[in-house]
Amino acid sequence: MDNNAPTITCSFCKRKVVARTQYDVPIYDPRSGFSLCANCIRDIYHLIEDHQEDENIRQHEETEQAINEELARIKPHLVKDYLDQYIINQDHAKKVLSVAIYNHFKRMKYGFQHPEEDDDIDKSNVIILGPSGCGKTALLSHLAKMLDIPFAVTDASSLTEAGFVGADVEVAVRNLYYAADKDISRCEHGIIYLDEFDKIARKSGENNTITADPGHEGVQQALLKMLEGNVVEFTARGQRKHPEAPTIKVDTKNILFIVGGAFVGIEKIIAKRLQKNDANIGFGAKIEGQDDKPKFDELIHQTTPEDLMKYGIIPEIIGRLPIICTLENLDEDALLRILTEPKNAPVKQYQKLLKMDNVELEFQEEALRAVAKKAIERKTGARSLKGIIEDTMLDIMFDIPHSDAKRRVIITAECINDGAPPTVETI
Repeated sequence: MDNNAPTITCSFCKRKVVARTQYDVPIYDPRSGFSLCANCIRDIYHLIEDHQEDENIRQHEETEQAINEELARIKPHLVKDYLDQYIINQDHAKKVLSVAIYNHFKRMKYGFQHPEEDDDIDKSNVIILGPSGCGKTALLSHLAKMLDIPFAVTDASSLTEAGFVGADVEVAVRNLYYAADKDISRCEHGIIYLDEFDKIARKSGENNTITADPGHEGVQQALLKMLEGNVVEFTARGQRKHPEAPTIKVDTKNILFIVGGAFVGIEKIIAKRLQKNDANIGFGAKIEGQDDKPKFDELIHQTTPEDLMKYGIIPEIIGRLPIICTLENLDEDALLRILTEPKNAPVKQYQKLLKMDNVELEFQEEALRAVAKKAIERKTGARSLKGIIEDTMLDIMFDIPHSDAKRRVIITAECINDGAPPTVETI
């Protein structure tokens, strides 16, 4: 027994401890006299552990409540009602996306409530097909606004396989990270839209070369793990990618991926399949004339995974994109409604701009129809509507600020078709 061992009083519990070894009083400062015995350290550790457990329970409850509130707000019929305010037609696509979003949040809730179970509900990523200017990006951007979650668009045609000059597939997640203001938690519950996805389709049988292909099958293979749910590692913007560079890690398990494109020519693949299935032999064979061919809108809604495989999407990717969402062409009447009915309709936007200069703007119906016809001629759908109006309005918007008088500007069909000046009336 060491009779010379000092007796130290614990500053916390005031218990006297004989310090025979450093383990009797693990924390001791001889200059200040502060000390902490092993019992107190153990009690403090348990106190911190209990507090952390309480904090985890509180965060768990808050997260569960947030998910429940979001689920109540994004029921499919409510989502469709919201999209109807901004997007004309495309009812089928609205229903598909509304259900996909609702099920995605239910999947997150299930995983949150059953973290230990192995039978996870698979992710329901979406592939969206439709002609240029039919509203693919508009649908998704308005959807992201309603959900108030990060949303990032990445051009899939700019992605290349690792080792080639260009953007690696990780750039899609990096774009979402910055859309979420560098908040990893928000980023991991966002939406990534890969536009122009048809541009990375494997071109089997076409232009085959001996050199490697940096933009087709290799990119699809690189996207597989990301779509399924995997930790993606990337460097911050402006930093060179090298082994020692600091990286950011994002888990894509709960990120909803939506890939889309025009998929030009897929209707021919669908028509060929349908014709083959419906083919008859003998005297009862059906002979179809040119006018009997199914229209694009009828064909596109019958797209199957097999059609996408023939187009050049690899089977593994199709397996990770179980939901096929199709959009039809916009006819003249639909374009006419797009010009005036949505909350953010182009005509309403220009009326608001001119109202700030004390001017009323009026479009005659023939003028609106002329704008729609021009858009159809350009084969760009709704995308070119605002540009056509902008060309017509340029001179009048330049001249209007010269005076503060209250006026009315009337746009006629001649203004759209022949470039005639609009009618300006003082009121």
